[in-house]
Amino acid sequence: MSTAVDPAVPPSGAGCVECDAVGGWWVHLRRCAACGHIGCCDDSLARHATAHWRETGHPIIRSFEPGEDWFWNYDENEYYDGPELAAPECHPEDQSVPGPASRVPRNWVNLLRARSD
Repeated sequence: MSTAVDPAVPPSGAGCVECDAVGGWWVHLRRCAACGHIGCCDDSLARHATAHWRETGHPIIRSFEPGEDWFWNYDENEYYDGPELAAPECHPEDQSVPGPASRVPRNWVNLLRARSD
C-alpha cells in the first residue's frame, strides 16, 4: 500500500480540480492520498474523486473537510488507517459546504435528489 499513500504530497488546491475548471460546485471534498488530487465526493453531482480513482488506480482518499481525518480505500471498500498528510488537512474553514457559495445553485438540493431518482 506504500505507493497508494505519499504523505509528503500537498493537496492540489482548495476545491475540486475538475469542478473548478468548468465553474462547477460540490458537496464535500476528498483528497487523493497518492497524488494530492482534490475531487468532489459521491454526494456531489460529478463524483470526481471516484472518477480519479478509476482513471489513475489511486485507491486511498482522505476527507478534505474541516474536522474530518478519515481515509477510505476504494479497492477494499473500507476505511483505511492512514498517516498524517502534508498541510493543509482541509479546505479553508470559511469555504461554504456545498461550495463554493458563489457557484452553488439555489435548487442544489433538488438537483441532487433528481440525480438519485
